[in-house]
Order: sequence, then structure tokens, then C-alpha cells
Amino acid sequence: MSVAKILWVDDEIESLKSQILFLENKDYEVVIKTNGYDAIEFVKSNIIDVVLLDESMPGISGLEVLQQIKAINNNLPVVLITKNEAENIMDEAIGSQISDYLIKPVNPNQVWLSLKKLIDNKRLIAERTTSAYQQEFQKLFMALNDNPNHYQWMDIYKKLVYWELEMQKSDSPEMQDVFNTQKQEANNEFFKFVSKNYASWVSPKSDDGPIMSHNLLKLKVFPHLQKNSSLFFILVDNLRFDQWKTIQPIFSESFRIHEEDTFYSILPTATQYARNAIFSGLLPIDIEKQFPSQWKNDEEEGGKNLFEEQFLKANLEKAGKADIKFSYTKITNHHDGEKLVDNMHNLLQNDLNVIVYNFVDMLSHARTEMEVLKELAGEESSYRSLTASWFEHSPLHQALKKIADKKIQVILATDHGSTRVKTPVKVIGDRQTTANLRYKHGRNLDYDQKDVLAFKNPKEAGLPVPHMNSSFIFTKGDLFLCYPNNYNHYANYYKNTFQHGGISLEEMIVPVIRMSSK
Repeated sequence: MSVAKILWVDDEIESLKSQILFLENKDYEVVIKTNGYDAIEFVKSNIIDVVLLDESMPGISGLEVLQQIKAINNNLPVVLITKNEAENIMDEAIGSQISDYLIKPVNPNQVWLSLKKLIDNKRLIAERTTSAYQQEFQKLFMALNDNPNHYQWMDIYKKLVYWELEMQKSDSPEMQDVFNTQKQEANNEFFKFVSKNYASWVSPKSDDGPIMSHNLLKLKVFPHLQKNSSLFFILVDNLRFDQWKTIQPIFSESFRIHEEDTFYSILPTATQYARNAIFSGLLPIDIEKQFPSQWKNDEEEGGKNLFEEQFLKANLEKAGKADIKFSYTKITNHHDGEKLVDNMHNLLQNDLNVIVYNFVDMLSHARTEMEVLKELAGEESSYRSLTASWFEHSPLHQALKKIADKKIQVILATDHGSTRVKTPVKVIGDRQTTANLRYKHGRNLDYDQKDVLAFKNPKEAGLPVPHMNSSFIFTKGDLFLCYPNNYNHYANYYKNTFQHGGISLEEMIVPVIRMSSK
């Protein structure tokens, strides 16, 4: 590891010789300057790691030097050292983006601790993270092999997301590989679990399944509805739990989070199935029965999510909440988002405001089609980062900030997640077989049984039967389905893209968050 280079600026540098010697014995290289002008010139032409800066010097003050150093290199950490404890000095220093603040007289250990925090922080966090995960690894392994139920699976996935985000701080490729292997094993076990239990969850006779798309509003939203009190239900399409954790700090600036929960998306984990189920409060097979004109199967022409507002109205009536005054807004482009910002105060007159925001879904599809997005979101961490950047600058964020000072509740959820597909597998079907990569339905499907969960009778999965003898298949983990025709082209084209429709922790266990204004 290279020696860290420190610039110490103080007009009384002679009195600091013992301190400098102490740092040099700790393997720091210390350059000294006795005035601000020399320090500024030195920063212009030299690479240094940290500046230790006296606040009170003749000629040019420490705060003026700080401003000029930041103008040269805004990312250079500066530790201000001062005798002055006046609040206005501290406020100005902090406003000028100092990295630390020490009050004279400082002892050598204080300075050393500050330098370690600034220079070695990333390495120390990485080492601690790796060590902590090594201890947690065995607990997760035991949990996976302890026949977890649907509640425990949600807990396991939350822990995996926690460690995935922590692992971003680690520079250990070996530990990353260990984690990725464990996550893959978890997804394999989760596939077995869903294959064994899914039909019973969606059975009309079942009452012990998890909260799923079709009972989300009934169990997680409607209980919080009150007359003359505004609740916003925001559905961000295709938002994974790890993406939620990435944007959570932005929400926390304006909102108090009361409940951070997850629920299970129905199969297929695709918008037309999962989101219609959310708003109607029905499984797809029942939507088709009760709304035959509005339901469309995959291969039918026309929009598949055009009647969500109508489904929501019927769902409210079924729940005995027909007197609830509600609005429904769908955002599919930036212009719609700007209109939402302008209309937010008007929405406060409603008891329930539903906002469907389509950006993340568009991002995952665009990421498949556009080379530049393949570079920007080539793997999970960059995909999360792109989501956070979008939300921070989005009209949705602006709209929520606009009413954050009002007495409101917000419930944020999604319809399904997505997973990065890596492994192509072959499937054969007739002309009416659907084109989806993570699930397909059609007649005479030919596939490797170990790769998919198959429902020969779609009714067992709560799904309509598009054609006589139609069956559904849902693929697992990181697999994606390709036809033999032009197989290599499509296998390479879709590899490492984010897809949905199948069975994985990322697609099925998704966030539902309840918060209120602070």
C-alpha cells in the first residue's frame, strides 16, 4: 500500500514537530507549509491525500484557503484545526465541505484517528464487511437448509440484499464470488419451494399463503384508508427490494418509514398479470371471468393494462369502500411526470391517490435494446445506481417533496421485480407460443423439466386457459428461454439483461413500504 501524503498548513509549525514525527512513525509522509498562499500553490501542482489546515493564520485565513483548495480540487479532504469554537466559524467551515473539525490543542492520537477515518475508511469497512459476512455465511446456509416457510424466505432474501449492498464496500473478489454462489444456491432452493407450494397459495381453498399481488390492497392499503385523510399508493413498476434500499435514504429525508415489508408477486411476474391482479384484487383467471372484455392474453392485440382504474373502483366497492374519493394517475413519460408535479396539491382533496410510475420497467427494457444502457447498467450495482439517480431527479421525487409538509400517508409498492439472466435454455413450441423469455404459454411445449415449473392445467396456477391444451412454464434462477431457431444470436443478445416473468427471489419477493410525512 502506498504511503499517504499529508499537507499540514500552520503558521506555528515549529510547535507541531512532535506531532509530525508521530505521524511519520505511522508511515505518513508529511509536507509542511507555514502560510495559506504556499499551501494553495502546492495543491495546484502536487497530489496529496489530506490537508490539515489551521483556521487562524496571518495574511489569508484558513477558511479562505479552504475555499481556494476546494476550487482546485473539490474532492480533496480538508481537516480544519482551530482554537475558535464560535458557531458561525463551524457553520461556515461545514458549509465549505470540510471533512473533519479539530479543536486546539490537538493530541497526536486525535489527528491520527481523523486521518485513518479519511484515508483508511474504505479499506477498514471492506475488511470488517468481509469478516462479518464470513460469520453470517454459515447462518444463511443453515437457514436455507432448514425448510423455510414463506415468511422465512422473505427474511432470507432481505438478509441477502443486506449483504449484497454491504459487499459493494468490499474489494474482495473472492468474497464476492462466495456471496454470488450462495445467492444462486438460495434461488435454486427458492425455485423448489415455489414449485412445491404455489398451487396451494392460489387455491380458492387456501388461507395460509403469503400476501400476494391479488390481496395486496386488501391487506396492506385499504386498512389505512380514512375519510378526509389523504393516502398515496405509489406503484413503481418493476422495483426490486435492493433498488428500494438504494432509494430509501432519499425517501427518509422527507418521510418517516413505519413499515418496510415484502410480498409475493403472482406468476407470471409480468406487468399485465401482476399489476392487474393488484388493482382488481383478483387472480388472472377470475379477472377474465368477471371482466371478459377487459382481459387480454399475451398473444391478443391491444394494451394489456388499460383498465386498472376500473379494476380499482370495483375492488374498492367489493371492500365496502365505495364512498372513498380516489384518483388514478399513470406516468409513462417525463411530460406526464411534470403534470403530476403541478397537480399534487389538488390530489390532497382525495382520500386515496394511486400513482403508477413506469420508469424502472422502461429502464429494464431499454437496457436490453440500447447499447449505452448495457454499459451503464451492466450488472446489479450499476442497475441500482441508475435507479437511485433516476429517482433523485425524477418528477415523482419532486412531486412527493412538494407535499411532504402535509399530513399524508404514502404506501410504496411494485408489481414485480426482475433478474439478470445469464444462462440460455432451449424451448420448442408452435406458432402460438408466446415470446417471453422467463415464461411461456402455448400448446405442445417441449422443454427440459428441470429448468421450469410447468402447469399443464393453467387453472391450478390461477391463470386463464388461452387455448385448449395450453400450458404455462416458468423458468428459474438466471435462465432464459430461447427457441432453437437462431439460438446463438438470441442467447448472446439477451445474456446479462434484466428480465421478468419467472421464478426468482428478485422477481417474486418485492417491497411494500408504509411511511408518513415527518
